[in-house]
Amino acid sequence: MKKSIVKMMAEAAKAAEAEKKAEASAPAAQPASARQSAPQSSAPSAPAVEGARMVAPVVSSMGRALSQLKEDSIVALDPGKIDPSPFRDRFAADEEAAEALEELKLSISSEGQKIPVLVRPHPAAEGRYQLAYGHRRLAAVLALMQESGRPEAVKIRAYVRPLSDMDLIREQSLENGVRENLTWIEQALWAQQLKEAGFKQRDMQPVLGVTESTVSTLLKVAASVPEDIVLAIGRARNVGRPAWTAFAKLFDDAKAAPRIRAVLDSKAFLAGDAPARMSLAAKAARGKGAEKAAGKSGEQEIRSGKRLLGKLKTGSSGVTLTIPKQEAAFGTWLGGRLEQLYAEFEKDTDSRQH
Repeated sequence: MKKSIVKMMAEAAKAAEAEKKAEASAPAAQPASARQSAPQSSAPSAPAVEGARMVAPVVSSMGRALSQLKEDSIVALDPGKIDPSPFRDRFAADEEAAEALEELKLSISSEGQKIPVLVRPHPAAEGRYQLAYGHRRLAAVLALMQESGRPEAVKIRAYVRPLSDMDLIREQSLENGVRENLTWIEQALWAQQLKEAGFKQRDMQPVLGVTESTVSTLLKVAASVPEDIVLAIGRARNVGRPAWTAFAKLFDDAKAAPRIRAVLDSKAFLAGDAPARMSLAAKAARGKGAEKAAGKSGEQEIRSGKRLLGKLKTGSSGVTLTIPKQEAAFGTWLGGRLEQLYAEFEKDTDSRQH
């Protein structure tokens, strides 16, 4: 079972304090000439030094966060007045996250909410708040609120602190670093949001807890793969960097994205897990497997709600659109606008290529 955020932050604070004491008792820095003439460390010790450089900023941030939490007072808020963070660091909940949420609901229902969430006053809506961290706790309390016979009595324990956008992002990233449960692609989209918020790559390293080269890879993949396709594939818990970087290279072909979007609503794609969806998407990007992904007969239904508008069948000789007799009026309307629709298609294709 994973440690709680407060416990891990407390341990990090102790580590930061030990680090300070070690620095205070360390010998004075040697002059440059002495350092240059000092024996070089053996190769095997280098990774440990690199790891220490990466961990130290995170430990320091966690220690400062714990000190700040000690100074904050806990208040009881109406959970319905708390909005999500404007910076999304994860996808919609999958089956695994839904199971964890149920467990958390049971825990809070029987034992109470042990760890407060952190919020800031909403910058644009008086009387409301925005979440910095604790999204699972908020989701669990909101669910309990909906199930309660007296929803007005359900409150959430929270720290309220004025935070700038940068501060909110740092606090949100701190929770991610403690939980360590963002998937690789969620981390890539989070890195992209950090960049859009004004973070430079070197500033992302301590926030994300990764090396500079990893930050570059995360940003490259996030910039290459359209977000709608990433979201369609999903959190991809068992899909890591090698698969995503290889997938991102497929988008060097301007036709890759339209090919993939053509299979996103297919039965095979929707029924598959994340690795299967990525495999189908990769085949479609290369111009292969699109017919298989669309269904056993290469047939894709076009619907508006429960209403069947037509069937699109892909075969070796081309694509056939069949419109049911009861939708004949729609077929006539569509036929009269095919030239206009094709012009829009060419314009869209040209804009993607340039």
